Amino acid sequence: MRLFRQDILSAQPAKLYRAWMAEFRTPFFRSYMVNDPALLKRVLNERPDDFPKSDRVGAGLRPLLGNSVFLTNGAVWKRQRRIIDPAFEGGRLRDTFPAMWAAGEAANARLADKAGGAPVEIEEETSHAAADVIFRTLFSIPIDHDIAARVFREFRAYQREQPILNLRAFIAGPRWMPRFFSRETRRTARVIRGLIGELTEARLREIEAGTAPDDLATKIMTTTDPQTGDRFDVAEMIDQVAIFFLAGHETSASALAWTLYLLATHPDWQDRVAAEAQGLTPEFSAVSRLRVARDVFREALRLYPPVPMMVRETTCPEEFRGRAVKPGSQVVLSPWHLHRHERMWDNPDGFDPARWGTENGKTCMRDAYMPFSTGPRVCTGAGFAMVEGPLLLAMILREFRVTTVEGRVPVPVAHLTVRAADGIWLRLDRRGAESGR
Repeated sequence: MRLFRQDILSAQPAKLYRAWMAEFRTPFFRSYMVNDPALLKRVLNERPDDFPKSDRVGAGLRPLLGNSVFLTNGAVWKRQRRIIDPAFEGGRLRDTFPAMWAAGEAANARLADKAGGAPVEIEEETSHAAADVIFRTLFSIPIDHDIAARVFREFRAYQREQPILNLRAFIAGPRWMPRFFSRETRRTARVIRGLIGELTEARLREIEAGTAPDDLATKIMTTTDPQTGDRFDVAEMIDQVAIFFLAGHETSASALAWTLYLLATHPDWQDRVAAEAQGLTPEFSAVSRLRVARDVFREALRLYPPVPMMVRETTCPEEFRGRAVKPGSQVVLSPWHLHRHERMWDNPDGFDPARWGTENGKTCMRDAYMPFSTGPRVCTGAGFAMVEGPLLLAMILREFRVTTVEGRVPVPVAHLTVRAADGIWLRLDRRGAESGR
């Protein structure tokens, strides 16, 4: 338990990267990690209602996320998705592109002040950029807006304080059972939700006055459930904005930071991304031409999936690979293991963006790749992330070269997402200026 709470990734035995299934026993419950593609398909695609999200992990996130779509199940979750999904349909991505581009330009302006100098902790920079994207696309405000900046600062404190597993992950109990959150976790969650509430209430007034901008917040707050005709109230919207910030900011920041690190260690691929980015223009159609950047970003998501594990729960007797599984058992779906599975991937631990054009890569894309989950509960912002990530990557590498720092090898750990234990330190130089350092 101590190992799992400190670093759930390093606590995993090597044999799990070859296993089709593994059983983990505690005095309180049994957990089954499944890598078998047939079992994954059963849980996520064929019978998702029979395998709802487990509250063992979700309980640790409730101070911030409340009753958001990330934590709910059943009819409540289906209603929330009916209201949220229209905001992220294909046509809306085109509408959000200018905000993403502006956030990328702002990120480059910040990085320009640090290029050619001391090593840069790149996770902090990607967190700043990803948060800027979220606030610009959701509320049409930049990260230097007062409330946005305060949310960002508080979330950084929350992220550092909150482990991926709370006591509730090991000991079942009712909702009222104490969770032993730290004082800082409770404080930052309270402050963040209060600030989001200010933005939400202000937007509601703008909607009523007919002056609201046509962004994601307005779209979600004005969308009615086609079955019931109701909308999110302010309290519900606070829950949803909290998960948009967590999923859209924290996961994107993690993915972009690890991508930059991988490219610092593979300069040939970095040069290919930079060369492709030279033709980048502030038009949505340019995204489709970022083929190298997209494959690189996809490979980084394979090696360092932002959400390393997802947990479901059985609701009826099951049989997994000839073994009886009782109701209430935990089913762990682990992109961290699945994406490096030795029986499925060629060169599973190697960085090879070219794999996506191979037969093995195409097969594994279907059967062993789920950075955004899959099935009905696939991340609603998956398409958003696959535009944002390659775009920001291309914009940064068009201007800067990243190189590693001697003695600074990042060690991945799982907090809210897969981060580096002591940050990811890189050196930045303007392209063409390295020789003048």
